[in-house]
Amino acid sequence: MKDYDLTPDPEHPRTVKDFDSEDQPREKAIRNGCSVLSNADLLAIILRTGTPGNPVTSLCRKLLNDNDGRLKTLERRTRKELLKIKGIGMTKAIQIEAVLELIRRYNSEGDNPRPILRSSRDIAEFMTPKIGNLPHEEIWVILLSQRFQVIRDIQISVGSATASIFDVKKIMKHALLEGAQAIAMAHNHPSGNLVPSSSDNAITHQLADACSTMSIRFVDHIIVTSSSDAYYSFHDNGRI
Repeated sequence: MKDYDLTPDPEHPRTVKDFDSEDQPREKAIRNGCSVLSNADLLAIILRTGTPGNPVTSLCRKLLNDNDGRLKTLERRTRKELLKIKGIGMTKAIQIEAVLELIRRYNSEGDNPRPILRSSRDIAEFMTPKIGNLPHEEIWVILLSQRFQVIRDIQISVGSATASIFDVKKIMKHALLEGAQAIAMAHNHPSGNLVPSSSDNAITHQLADACSTMSIRFVDHIIVTSSSDAYYSFHDNGRI
């Protein structure tokens, strides 16, 4: 009897099911739990399929190796950079982005969904897991009660690594609708440089003036980076 041809069918890329059971990440997880899997194995379970001649496990190992084996490094890859990797199309790029977004949200949840932010460090620790390691710039505002308890945190704009669009009217609308008594602002510098730019100074003064007009306290503007223990506070530096 002639053996079956095990050559990969170019029309049907191999999935994790096509490997020997000892090499299947899913089978490893069933036997021993997901905690025993490598980061590459976990990604392989999520991405599911590779490309002809490039199994999904090999694709994921190379993806991690090219990023120093670190999810934090992978997180800083833009979609455009992901799409340049052989075997990564739009669907896989979005799957990777979704996983990293879940990680960010998990890390930023904390034990209390509405913590009290009494200092610049409190604000930095609240926002760094959300935006500190992003490859692009984002501006967020945190709406606070009179006791500085978080009412809601809102993404205001998404920009490039060098600029963001800022809409102070949008911020004040949210503040009034939520009954906020105070506002804090935070954004990230993907470059890692904590020195405020002229644009940072301008939007700080713009929001401070709007808050003063509406009798809402503007407590701080925090700049964060991927470093969890480094940040810049406009308040602490006497600029608010």
